[in-house]
Amino acid sequence: MRSGNEHIESIDEAVDGWWDRNLRGRPVLDRIMYSASEAANHSMLWYALGAAQSAVRRDARPAWQLGVALLGEAAVVNGVIKTIFGRRRPVYSGPRPHSLRQPLTSSFPSGHASAAMVAASLLSRRSGWSPAYYALAALVALSRIHVRIHHASDVTAGVAVGAVLGWLARRLLR
Repeated sequence: MRSGNEHIESIDEAVDGWWDRNLRGRPVLDRIMYSASEAANHSMLWYALGAAQSAVRRDARPAWQLGVALLGEAAVVNGVIKTIFGRRRPVYSGPRPHSLRQPLTSSFPSGHASAAMVAASLLSRRSGWSPAYYALAALVALSRIHVRIHHASDVTAGVAVGAVLGWLARRLLR
């Protein structure tokens, strides 16, 4: 009988294999995914959207609240959870179609995915753009699988952690 970790690894391998057969190697999709992944490094995409939302609303609260929430998310995910799990990132030594910064932190959970969910949760408050924010968050999260920086289970866990942290941030930062 397989252990829980072996079962998760087999699912990760199946997802990665499916991704290879169906999505990777398509020039337009590769460019989109690599660009989304890079834009979200250090949550810069989310900070920019928070600043834009604040400028449009002429209210600094969206930007500073998002900044506080993302700093909290980074402390929890990168400072605590990744340290506890210490999972190795996917091993890939082949050529990449585009350059990409290689993170040094643990793979589990995906910080890009968790930050994306926190950001989408806060940016979507009182906004007609809510579906677009969550679609962008999904794109960023899935990009981490596409570019081979995270396992599918890392991204799934990151989305779950980010959803909880986003809910908590919305409660605390009214």
